[in-house]
Amino acid sequence: MYKHIALLVRREGERHDEFRERWLDERAPQVREIDGVVRHHTVVPTGPEVAEFDGIAELYFESLDDLDAAVGSIGARGDDHFAAGEPRRFDGEEVVRKDETGGDTDGLYKHSAFLVRKPGTSHDDFRDYWETEHTPLARDIEGVVRYHTVYPVDPESAAFDGVAELYFESLADLYDALGSPGSRDYDPSKEVAAAARADVDNFLAVEDRPRLIGRETVQFDATDAEGY
Repeated sequence: MYKHIALLVRREGERHDEFRERWLDERAPQVREIDGVVRHHTVVPTGPEVAEFDGIAELYFESLDDLDAAVGSIGARGDDHFAAGEPRRFDGEEVVRKDETGGDTDGLYKHSAFLVRKPGTSHDDFRDYWETEHTPLARDIEGVVRYHTVYPVDPESAAFDGVAELYFESLADLYDALGSPGSRDYDPSKEVAAAARADVDNFLAVEDRPRLIGRETVQFDATDAEGY
């Protein structure tokens, strides 16, 4: 499945609650009108006062052609819901590495990490390490019930080298494993999480890696959730 990820930033001078109301009440319903979109998720930060973004919008497509055609339409809308120059975007192919949810992520808590490779590392070498060394750790982090890796469809022009998405049943489980918004501290008793955290230094420019902790809502789904 291919998806368009938009990292949303509110307009200057606007409160987060004002932005959230406009986004979810006005903008989000319009996504149904975009040709090719088969699934739409929104992720609202659990700690907006310390979050790096005001939200994430994810639009799913069956094919890359559908995504490419739709993204031009999205960009041509010219609305003023977001800050000038925003939203930042990432177009990629999602691969589900673990799923204990039956495909239903509505209401789950999600850690989205936007990955940037270490200086001097090629994208191919980064991807090889991520897939073969880090993913087996990350998907077994204590409390993770679903884990995605998202690869850029055009690595040369992508804002990031990939996106890692980890889902948890509760916010407490997420905080224990990965730290809270505004902090990268974690419970040292979580041995797999600690090993995964140590491993990121082997292939990521950690300080350049934005992230967002939030709660996901499935706005609509025209697919068979268990079949993708």
